[in-house]
Amino acid sequence: MGTPHTIAVAGKGGVGKTTTCGMIIDYLCKKRQGPVLVVDADANSNLNEVLGVEVETSLGQIREEMAQAELRGDVIPTGMTKADYAEFKFNSALIEEDDFDMLVMGRTQGKGCYCYVNGVLKTQVDKYAKNYRYLVMDNEAGLEHVARGTLPHVDTMLLISDCSRRGVQAVARIAQMIQEMALNPGEMGLIINRAPGGTLDDGVRQEIDKHGLKLLGVLPQDEAVYRCDCAGEPSAKLPDTNPVKTALREIMQGLKL
Repeated sequence: MGTPHTIAVAGKGGVGKTTTCGMIIDYLCKKRQGPVLVVDADANSNLNEVLGVEVETSLGQIREEMAQAELRGDVIPTGMTKADYAEFKFNSALIEEDDFDMLVMGRTQGKGCYCYVNGVLKTQVDKYAKNYRYLVMDNEAGLEHVARGTLPHVDTMLLISDCSRRGVQAVARIAQMIQEMALNPGEMGLIINRAPGGTLDDGVRQEIDKHGLKLLGVLPQDEAVYRCDCAGEPSAKLPDTNPVKTALREIMQGLKL
């Protein structure tokens, strides 16, 4: 299939980034724009919950186990090379759903040398990505996996903020970091989330202009989304008539996605 169009979603915790990411995935799947590969690259995220998916294991856990096994000098099963074994282990982490597949990066701490396992991980993600039309990744604010090159080049970078000045200042710092790291996404813009009545306050608008951020659109504060988040229910599965989904659909269409 070639190279997928990569959409990265970033923002600080608590602004509804993961909920927005889940709805983007739902939008692409409903448009029959698949297949979609979902990568949860935020260790604190619960994207699987937003999508209503069970997670057995993460790439981080497998990576950890393999690095520990290497330290202990554990033997690889007979007839398998080290690379084969790593690939076999990483393959078990792919969650396959009807419209999308999902990889959870998970935590990445621990002692020992990760160079080899990280290399295998990057190869795996690159290998998987070729089979999909879209790759959507939920990132933490530091964009660790994008910066390290574990994840591919970003075509569309969506920065998510709530409708506060502080929220906008936080994404402005992420935007600056993206520039400093020379990530050069094809397109980068801001989505403001949880705006009361779906309208932006003048002070917040001024803050956006001050930082030279490109505003792609505004998502309203919504009771149904809030209830899903409280109950741990998949907000991505809310009806398409939901006001947040409607507003997001317009933003995605504006981006020609």
